[in-house]
Amino acid sequence: MISGFVKEKRKESGLTQEEFADRVGVALTVIRKIEQGKTNLNMDKVNLVLAMFGHELAPLKKVNK
Repeated sequence: MISGFVKEKRKESGLTQEEFADRVGVALTVIRKIEQGKTNLNMDKVNLVLAMFGHELAPLKKVNK
């Protein structure tokens, strides 16, 4: 899950949630919501966070059978 990934990578970086939010350029509440596994998130903000670790989310293409 994204929540566990972000939390683990943030801790490996030795950053608090507040420090990480400042470094990424998002509000502290964004980091908290991601790490808590909230589902109603702004994808642009999530991608800013994931970009710190060289990742991003992209929409999946529906495959018709």
